[in-house]
Amino acid sequence: MKPLQDILAKSVDRGGTTLLEHTQHVAWAIEAFAEKYQFEFDKELAIKAAALHDLGKAHVHFQHKISGKADYKSMLEKEEWNYTHRHELSSLGFLPVFPKGEWNPLIDMVVAHHKSIENDKRLKGIIDLGETERSWIANHLIGWENWSLFGLEILERFGINARVISKNEAEEALKYALEYCEGKGRGWSPLRGLLMSADHFASAFINETQEKLKDLFAIPDLSFYLNPKRKSELYPLSLLETQNDKPHTIVVAPTGAGKTDFLLKRCKGRIFYTLPFQASINAMYERIKGDIQKENPNVDSKVRVLHSTSALLVKGNKEAETLQHFGGASIKVLTPHQLAAIVFGTAGYESIMLDLQGTDVILDEIHTYSDVGRSMVLEIVRTLIRLGCRIHIGTATMPSLLYREVLELLKKHGEVYEIKLPHHVLDKFDRHIVHKIECEEEVDNVLKKAFEHKEKVLVIFNTVKKAQAEYKRLTKLFHGIPSMLIHSRFRRGDRVKLENRLKSEFNGDGSAAHGNGLSPCLVVSTQVVEVSLDISFDRMVTQVAPLDALIQRFGRVNRKRSKDTIGKYKPVHVIQLDGNALPYQAETLKASYNQLPDGEVLKEQNLQTKIDAVYPKLDTKEIDVHLIYHDGRYRIKELCNKPNATIVDALEIESATCILECDRERYEQARWDERIPLEIPVNFKTISRYKDRYVQIEKGSYPFVIPQSEEEHQKYGLELIEPSNIL
Repeated sequence: MKPLQDILAKSVDRGGTTLLEHTQHVAWAIEAFAEKYQFEFDKELAIKAAALHDLGKAHVHFQHKISGKADYKSMLEKEEWNYTHRHELSSLGFLPVFPKGEWNPLIDMVVAHHKSIENDKRLKGIIDLGETERSWIANHLIGWENWSLFGLEILERFGINARVISKNEAEEALKYALEYCEGKGRGWSPLRGLLMSADHFASAFINETQEKLKDLFAIPDLSFYLNPKRKSELYPLSLLETQNDKPHTIVVAPTGAGKTDFLLKRCKGRIFYTLPFQASINAMYERIKGDIQKENPNVDSKVRVLHSTSALLVKGNKEAETLQHFGGASIKVLTPHQLAAIVFGTAGYESIMLDLQGTDVILDEIHTYSDVGRSMVLEIVRTLIRLGCRIHIGTATMPSLLYREVLELLKKHGEVYEIKLPHHVLDKFDRHIVHKIECEEEVDNVLKKAFEHKEKVLVIFNTVKKAQAEYKRLTKLFHGIPSMLIHSRFRRGDRVKLENRLKSEFNGDGSAAHGNGLSPCLVVSTQVVEVSLDISFDRMVTQVAPLDALIQRFGRVNRKRSKDTIGKYKPVHVIQLDGNALPYQAETLKASYNQLPDGEVLKEQNLQTKIDAVYPKLDTKEIDVHLIYHDGRYRIKELCNKPNATIVDALEIESATCILECDRERYEQARWDERIPLEIPVNFKTISRYKDRYVQIEKGSYPFVIPQSEEEHQKYGLELIEPSNIL
């Protein structure tokens, strides 16, 4: 019989962590999470669950699987190993060691920490197996008399008096677990979320688990934002009092008024800060982390970032997988899509709900969502209220109908601190003269004159394909002008570098004398630059977009405020709709264009009236069928989750992943975290006409392999071209 140290929880190529080591790591993590989450957990029982949860990995089938022995001497030998084994179900054979009164909560924590108990997409949940495989109990206890001794030894290491359990007792325990799960009602399971949080954390950090746990659940030090020196008439929100007993907040103010500081100062606990786009959350993450470390340069700011590196996969039927969400960050910067699991009940939603409970949640730039996205955000707000969160909403422009709905929603669960700036203050934020462009051919003359005056110009198109084509054309026409292209369809790693380059090399300081003696430049982009990127240009040319999106785009011109820039205006040129309206609705684009002045200053105090004219009705979309909570009750069975493709369906996202052919070998051999920088997100509809021509590899995010050269990709991002014969 093997010694205990030879029983592995992870395969050698994944670190070779022993079962005893992994169990200890999870026990450390679950003790910390049980203590820190704002939910009353029995900490001693939680540690018992950690000790129990993976004992089934000692089963001969699991040890054989992770040993890497894939070569079988015969078909008969291969058939001997061809049975379903879920290690967490084998673990439940050890239930008789514990008092009967502890069985139910232990089952809650262990039985579904990897898979839903029912309707698992591969039918491997305990109820699924009970219905489809007559021999599932026998298979999960094969060799019990031998390998159970390893489990008993581990339990003894945790101070649990582990007597020998007969195979018959283990069988009865599994039958009990199945009957218990079959009787589960509707609801969500904090116990499942607790074990999942600990298991994912320990699996990620392995031997560093104990050290990493020290950083969790700290209330952020926001003293930087509370410094009286940050008060300035340039930022009118900085002059307003933030201390108020009302738990919730809505702030309506222009870009540059100090919304970020104000919202952060309203927070009392750990913070979830949401923004709509990856570029904007990357920028906000760097900003907040830098601000906090100015006060404490030698201390980890404990700010974490989470964005759309979650892979929405497409292979045959739509399916999706997400990266694990680790709890306990002081400040987590993310998109609302990373919170969508709490309303759609996808994998890991219980852990996210535990992490959110009782925290401050900032929903910034809430006006940028439309249709399904707006419906999702409203449902997220409803769920956050049930979780006892303090909700703080920031917006530059919000349709009045949406404002009233959000306000009434918050008022039902606490008072709301409302902030709107008066007209005489808004007048100081007028900074753009709008020029309408009726014919796109006029753009070249606009750019020619701008470059003659050494201006930094930002040109925005609504689709990647249009941005790529115009970048190629414009860089030929204005050869010698420093230029760059940025959009969503670059490798994720390259995208981060592009954002940094945009801010460091092409960004203007926004001063009144900016155009004198400095080099001109051209940046061509899509809407990825709309929100919260701290960049400032002298001039913008943009295709028409919804008015609220246009206002965000305009915020990238003449952005930096100083006493010298107030009352100074810079030009933005808007090209009217001509042909394809994608990705927007033609009706909205026409209404937005009609609301713009021509050759005149765009007045901040008039924006609300214009927004309401563009959006005369609340533009939401029905997503009730996908929700796990509706009409005051849960509709999802406890210990179950929906497939992650639910988010894809509910939000009408059809997203896929691509990689370059030159990255294929590296991608196939890499760990998941090494694959992410190589991935290129694309809309599935865009690639759908090629999906049968490109190779789609069954690794990681199941990416399509695109035969584009490294050099071309660095210049233009992903371009979908005809596959070569080699592929």
